[in-house]
Amino acid sequence: MSDQNKGFQKEEAPKTVQGAQGSPSAWKRLLAKKWVFPATYVAAAAIILTLMWVYQDTGTKTVSQDDLGIKVSSDDQAPDNSKDGAVAVNAPAEAMQWPVKDRAALDVSIPFYDTNATNEVKQAAMIQYNDQLTPHTAIDLKAKDGAAFDVLAAMSGKVTAVEQNPVVGNLVEITHSNGLISVYQSLAEVKVTKGAEVKKGDVIAKAGRNDFEKEDGVHLHFEVRQVSDNAALNPETILNAKQ
Repeated sequence: MSDQNKGFQKEEAPKTVQGAQGSPSAWKRLLAKKWVFPATYVAAAAIILTLMWVYQDTGTKTVSQDDLGIKVSSDDQAPDNSKDGAVAVNAPAEAMQWPVKDRAALDVSIPFYDTNATNEVKQAAMIQYNDQLTPHTAIDLKAKDGAAFDVLAAMSGKVTAVEQNPVVGNLVEITHSNGLISVYQSLAEVKVTKGAEVKKGDVIAKAGRNDFEKEDGVHLHFEVRQVSDNAALNPETILNAKQ
């Protein structure tokens, strides 16, 4: 038995020593190969790119309504605001309307003075006041039966002036978001105040009289001006183009 044990130990001991010494030499032989380091870099780069892709994909997931209050998707889809009375951003601009309910019941008694118009139209658009002739920078609307009528806001906006003028009569001025101002003169029973917000079609007054166009009787003097330079525009051109 003693000889057998000695023989067993002699056979096993070298294997253990050889295995311990063989591992470092195997790594050295592996690292000595030229393809090891490039392969290692490629593998590391692939892992990094994979982690970046996973991170970006996670960042594009839908955000909950509890976090932001609205739903935001990965393709930046705009939220649906069509419900609850929301107005679309690309809604068409509001058109200016005639400042009366029934256009067919009224006549243009005094036209706008247009330098490109015929001499006959130019003559009809001159106002004589205190022995002076003044070009008419508006249109006068008068009921065919001569009666008073409601005056409407031609477009939504803010009332920026309400005055009582001894020459042109009661006056209301409304400034609109499109850079225009509508002016209403020769008014009676004014129903708005300065600073008020009005909508297109709201009744702002009734047609009345003034001294500047005294011979025209009960009528509405309606002007359209530009905010930028206060230049008067022909209201008929704007109204006919928009409707």
